[in-house]
Amino acid sequence: MAVSQHELYKLSATQAAGLIRTNQLSAQDYAKALLDRVRERDPQVRAWAYLDENAILKQARKLDALPPEKRGPLHGIAVGIKDIFLTRDMPTKYYSRLHAQDGNAAADSACVSVLRAAGAIIFGKTATTEFASMTEGSPCANPHNSRHTPGGSSSGSAAAVADFQVPLSIGTQTGGSVVRPASFNGVYGFKPTWGTVSTEGTSIVSVSADTPGFYARSVDDLEFLAHLFRLDSLLTEPLHPLSIIGARIAFVKTHIWPEAQSGTRAAWNLALRLLAETGAKVEHVELPERFGNCPEWREIVVAEEARAAYLPKCLQDRTKLHADIVALVESTNVPSRKKLLEAHDGIARLRREWDLIASQYDIIITPSAIDEAPEGLESTGTAACLLPAALCIQTLS
Repeated sequence: MAVSQHELYKLSATQAAGLIRTNQLSAQDYAKALLDRVRERDPQVRAWAYLDENAILKQARKLDALPPEKRGPLHGIAVGIKDIFLTRDMPTKYYSRLHAQDGNAAADSACVSVLRAAGAIIFGKTATTEFASMTEGSPCANPHNSRHTPGGSSSGSAAAVADFQVPLSIGTQTGGSVVRPASFNGVYGFKPTWGTVSTEGTSIVSVSADTPGFYARSVDDLEFLAHLFRLDSLLTEPLHPLSIIGARIAFVKTHIWPEAQSGTRAAWNLALRLLAETGAKVEHVELPERFGNCPEWREIVVAEEARAAYLPKCLQDRTKLHADIVALVESTNVPSRKKLLEAHDGIARLRREWDLIASQYDIIITPSAIDEAPEGLESTGTAACLLPAALCIQTLS
C-alpha cells in the first residue's frame, strides 16, 4: 500500500496497523505525521485539552524498540482520550476549575489500560464539557466549519477523528454524548451496550447510563476496537455479513420526531429511499405510547444519580463548579423514593418490550440528532435523541 509521507495522517487505524506490522511504517514516523496535522489544524479546531509532543514521540520510540513478538494489536496506533478518563502520564482536568491544578493519576482508567496494553499511543486528552455533563462550555469547534459546534460532551474525541488528527478516540455517553458528536462531525460513533465496557477510573454522571464509546472513520476500525474490548465474546453465535437485499430494517421516529428539523428529515427520507431501492424490506414502526414516558423517567434517574455523584465535589468547593451542577445538588425538588423506583421499573419494562420489537428486525434506525450541527459554540446541541441510551442498547451513529 503506497502512501505519501505527507498523507500518513489520512490512514485508518487498520491501514496504519498493517503498515507498521509489516515494517513499512514506524510508530515514530506515523506519530510525527499526526503531530504535523495537529499543528496545522488544531488552532482552529481546539480538539485537545492536553497534548505533549515529546511524550508522544517517547511512546513511539519505545514501541518501535519492541521486538515483533511483544507488539500488541494496536501497536503504534494513536488514540485520543476524552478528558474524563484517568491517565497515569498526563493530567485529567474534566474541563472543571475544581481540577485545574490536578496532576497525573496514580494509575490509568480501565479503558486506557486496555488500549495501552494493546500497544496504542495514548496521544492526548480531548476536549469535553464540565464533567461531561453540560451542553455548554466546550472550547472545541466543528472541523468542517469552526463556527458550528462539534456536539458534546465528547466534543474533542469526535472532532479529532473527523479532522484526521488521530484515527481513533474514546468518549462516553450518558444521553447522546457519543452519537450526537458522531453525527455532527461525520464520523462513526459506537456506543456499546451498557455495562460491557468498564467505567472504572472515569468521571461518572449516571451509574445506570454512562457508557464508554468509540470513534473512528471506518467500520473496520470500530470492529478492531470492539474485538480489543472483547465485545464479540458476548455473541451467542457467529456474526455473518448482512446483505442489505432482503434485510428487515425498521425506521422508528421515536418521541422526538416533532422536534426534528429539515436536516434530520431530509437525511431520514434519503435513507429510506436508498435502502428501499437497494432491496431492503423497510418498515415504519410506531412505538407504543408508553415509550413516551421514557424521557421523564430517564431524567428522574439520571438527575438523582448525578446529584449523588456531584455532592462530594460541591462540598469540596462549590465556587469552582458550574452553576447548574451546584443547583442540581442543592435543589429541594427531589423525587420521592416511590417516584424514583417507578422510573427505574418503567425503564426496565420498556427495555424488555424494546427487545421484543428489535428481535423482529436486522437493523433499527432512529434519529441521532434533531438537525445538523447548529451554528455557535455556546451549546453542544440538544440531547433529545436519548431513547437508545435510556434503554442501554448498543448504538452506531
